[in-house]
Amino acid sequence: MIEKKSLICVTCPMGCRLDVSLDGGSVVAVEGEGCKRGLAYAQDEIKDPRRVLTTTVTIFDGIHPLLPVHTTAAVPMARIPELVAALRKVSVTAPVRVGDVVAADVLDSGIDVLASRDIQRR
Repeated sequence: MIEKKSLICVTCPMGCRLDVSLDGGSVVAVEGEGCKRGLAYAQDEIKDPRRVLTTTVTIFDGIHPLLPVHTTAAVPMARIPELVAALRKVSVTAPVRVGDVVAADVLDSGIDVLASRDIQRR
């Protein structure tokens, strides 16, 4: 039985609405893509959806209590709750510079978590 899913492609600013046909969880057709990246996006989004995580960690002695951070690459969506729980245990001490590694190789994924802004010491 063919299942239909609608996605909005986020790989470029066009934001194409993709109509994806699935047979047993496998992509059999994609319609609506404005470029070839849309086809790859649909296949990846169905098989292994991933997102770049942006969140905050605690910072001591900073002018703000929280430091915004982001992952260096997209993380499997199924592992995001696990990553957020791990980052709740992370804290850093000011000063911190944008791009500083806050957590290396999170969840043994090869992905680092970086500071998203400078925070000066209080």
